[in-house]
Amino acid sequence: MEKVQVFIVGAGPSGLATAACLRKLSIPHVVVEREDCTASLWRKHTYNCLKLHIAKEFCELPLMSYPNDSPTYILKDNFLRYLDDYVMKFNISPKFNTSVESCMYDEAGNYWSIMAQDKVSGKTLHYASRFLVVATGENSAGNIPDIAGLQSFHGEAIHSSSYKCGSDYVGKSVLVVGSGNSGFEIAHDLAIHGADTSIVIRSPFHVMTKELIHLGMILARWRLSLILVDFILVLLAYLLFGDLSKHGIVRPHMGPLLLKAKTGRSAVIDVGTTKLIKKGDIKVFGPISRIRGNLIEFEDGNERYYDALLFATGYKSTANIWLKKDMSMLNSDGLPKNEFPNHWKGTNGLYCVGFARRGLAGIAHDAEIVASDIQANIKMTLFD
Repeated sequence: MEKVQVFIVGAGPSGLATAACLRKLSIPHVVVEREDCTASLWRKHTYNCLKLHIAKEFCELPLMSYPNDSPTYILKDNFLRYLDDYVMKFNISPKFNTSVESCMYDEAGNYWSIMAQDKVSGKTLHYASRFLVVATGENSAGNIPDIAGLQSFHGEAIHSSSYKCGSDYVGKSVLVVGSGNSGFEIAHDLAIHGADTSIVIRSPFHVMTKELIHLGMILARWRLSLILVDFILVLLAYLLFGDLSKHGIVRPHMGPLLLKAKTGRSAVIDVGTTKLIKKGDIKVFGPISRIRGNLIEFEDGNERYYDALLFATGYKSTANIWLKKDMSMLNSDGLPKNEFPNHWKGTNGLYCVGFARRGLAGIAHDAEIVASDIQANIKMTLFD
């Protein structure tokens, strides 16, 4: 059994940020990652046109800014280079291809007993750690809803994490299920590449531009009330986009920043999708009632045949699969029981980073406060 002070599960941005903060405080730690690289979700399971919609100053990990010549809105490749530089700067060395199978707290020994699997050699690894940091995030596994008849669909049906580019769907009829940022971006990418594109919109949401959100975040930083900032943003969005309700896009009663703060639900950043919806190049449908082969039946009575279904229906946490017998921090869905900013700590040295639904800024906040709390509680002689 290898004894460590801090055991971090996950080498995505959350795990890397935590490791960097611990490194600064000279606290020994181990980072394990089930994949063969850092930030595997970003490297392997994101589409080619992805970019950050929040200005770079709100998307930095702790202790390191983006290069001065970086664009205001960071592209996917720029972000991955930033992470690679981050790993090098803080000398972070994750144990790759290491899948955590179980973590249980040993009351008698006052440590976390961790069992992991080396996916290359097949060996079982055992660790004992005083502190355990769950850094797998809320986006561990793609979520595909249970829709009646989905198994009967004869075409391609994939989660957005497997989507790469609209050029793969030229001339095909494609239904994007989900109208968050991924759904909007994928629908736009499909349409401009010549796919016959439709999108399912089930719930109200705000459509904003990245510039409007940037303005809102600056105003909020100046300590203006979120209610006032939201009023300004909604007014400007209406002047820019007009009344979108006649196109199937209904605005929530709560403003975009307050909605994000209260529920974690983000505004949708327009990349040109609304223009294509208004032109009819992207068709909008409501919820699906049933699938019969390649025929999709909608709750409003419409029905249409499709060649492919793309589910931009979000992700789910998988932490509860391996975090055994501890309900102090996460609920049955593997998400924090307590709301931000009190979500990050459980009992017996258990922490989570990247579960606040506040993007990279939330990750930076979590990593810094978790590292500081560990420093305040650590006993460096624990395993001597």
